[in-house]
Amino acid sequence: MDFRYLGNSGFKISTITYGNWLTHGSQVENEQANACVRAALDAGITTFDTADVYANTKAETVLGEALKGERRESLEIFTKVFGPIGPKGHNDLGLSRKHIMDAAHGSLQRLQTDYIDLYQAHRYDYETPLEETMQAFADLVRQGKVLYIGVSEWTADQLRAGAALAKDLGFQLISNQPQYSALWRVIEAEVVPTSRELGISQVVWSPIAQGVLTGKYKPGEQPPSGSRATDDKGGANMIKRWMRDDVLERVQQLAPLADEAGLTMAQLAVAWVLNNDNVATAIVGASRPEQVTDSAAAAGVTLDADLLAKIDEALDPVVERDPAKTQESSPKTREA
Repeated sequence: MDFRYLGNSGFKISTITYGNWLTHGSQVENEQANACVRAALDAGITTFDTADVYANTKAETVLGEALKGERRESLEIFTKVFGPIGPKGHNDLGLSRKHIMDAAHGSLQRLQTDYIDLYQAHRYDYETPLEETMQAFADLVRQGKVLYIGVSEWTADQLRAGAALAKDLGFQLISNQPQYSALWRVIEAEVVPTSRELGISQVVWSPIAQGVLTGKYKPGEQPPSGSRATDDKGGANMIKRWMRDDVLERVQQLAPLADEAGLTMAQLAVAWVLNNDNVATAIVGASRPEQVTDSAAAAGVTLDADLLAKIDEALDPVVERDPAKTQESSPKTREA
């Protein structure tokens, strides 16, 4: 396993992070979830990412149980705040001081830990003053309940404003968690250059485009039984943007490139993301332990310029690059 610094900090994390979105407490039974976490640890993964909104807090509980007994100092545990949790009342979401404080205490209990390594604003809250949000984060850092602060799916302008307030309040904004893959490159034009300037790293989710870049979905064929594209608990809805024959045909062109490089298609996709030096880690999810092991093998893989050019040539017509897509990811109103 390789390790990289997160942002302009002394905090190192594994270049592969195990994440439990759409799996723990939802798609995958607890026994299988524990097996996936064990596979991650066996592969040298030390960084784990979750969120209170995943399976309405159940994912955090499952992860906390799975990591119980591990040396806490050897792990980096990330979670997030924003989405509606609990009974989803009027203060059960967003980035108000009240919700951040309530949510942080709940996450600490469910994760069975005294502190969160990286606490992330899961989206940008247009209805709460940014000053209020950043002050709450600053207080959590000073209380020792949170060590570092990050965000997720913030635009370049939002990152700049957040980083400035963080500096004024005496802490650093060190990470952004965006969707990023060889198919989804919307952060490259604005978010990545701004992040480099500010000392912020990317903690990227969906590096294999919800499984599409593994090549298991074939054009003109029904999705494999039990795959994410058949999951009615959220997975199918997330992956549907890629379930078009023109996309799937292009993805199939990556198979010989992966073979030539001695990689699986999943490893090729994860290694492609890690080729960006502003990316500190790629979050991989799994419903089976062998999927974790496969993805983890992408750590330390270097893709040469010729291979990268061939990947671009294969995917170019179906790649999404519009930077405005980042702004679309955060809801403009905070509704209970």
